[in-house]
Amino acid sequence: MHRSNHQHATPLTCLALLGILAVAGHVSAAEPQPHPFFAFDNGVGRDVGMKPEQQAQLLADLGYDGIGYTGVNNVPAMLKALDAHGLKMFSTYLKVDLASETPYDAGLPEAIKLFKPHGTALWVHLHGARSPSEELDDRAVTVLREIAKMADASGLKVVLYPHVGFYVANNADALRVVKKVDRPNVGTSFNLCHFLKQQNEADLEKVLEQSMPHMMLVSINGADSGDTQAMPWSQLIQTLDRGSFDVARLLRLLGKSGYTGPIGLQCYAIKGDVRENLKRSKAAWDKMQPKP
Repeated sequence: MHRSNHQHATPLTCLALLGILAVAGHVSAAEPQPHPFFAFDNGVGRDVGMKPEQQAQLLADLGYDGIGYTGVNNVPAMLKALDAHGLKMFSTYLKVDLASETPYDAGLPEAIKLFKPHGTALWVHLHGARSPSEELDDRAVTVLREIAKMADASGLKVVLYPHVGFYVANNADALRVVKKVDRPNVGTSFNLCHFLKQQNEADLEKVLEQSMPHMMLVSINGADSGDTQAMPWSQLIQTLDRGSFDVARLLRLLGKSGYTGPIGLQCYAIKGDVRENLKRSKAAWDKMQPKP
């Protein structure tokens, strides 16, 4: 075991030094650290033909930490553009179809190797049926363990994405499957819009508490409060500065629960100018951060 040459330093001396550094602003361990904040590519010009360099430039200009990608196509170009701006690909949104003999994209194994330097999470949406069954759960375990093994070789996480109408539709579905898969790099996520579409706001704290031991990613957006299960997506997915749902409270609950990971901005089908939407959401995000 390597021993320090400074064994004479007493605990009191160390505490005094820490106090001096804290006063000088050099110790921040006790201060709340902001979550890395990234935007889903569905709001970063993907659907209007923006090229990777344009997307990366836009995110860098507005102060985002990176992007949530989709699939495994054109990965080298996207990673190159992000690297040039000091940004990260936090996740990629992957379809896994349990009813298919080829449940995931054939390009996934090679893409996983490319994702390694970014630590890109494989954010998996599971398909195959609308209701759970032992047979499909067993199939999910087999396929997800296969993906998890490939991901683990590159130090990556496999994260289930609860999505309305899919095989894993809500957080309870995700936890059921995650526990059966039983791999340390396989977990779940909390997606605000899909929670609101299926559950009561009063259940928020309970769902977060249940999910937290396996929580690896979170997505947020502006949304309205009230009878959310009856609302259209246009009310459940807005820019972060809009909507009556208290997103800042959600962030406080996440912090209280111990979540320190990245948070993604869901932008699906939000109308308007891409840059302006991202700018508004980033400004709202900044206002929600705890003051030092």
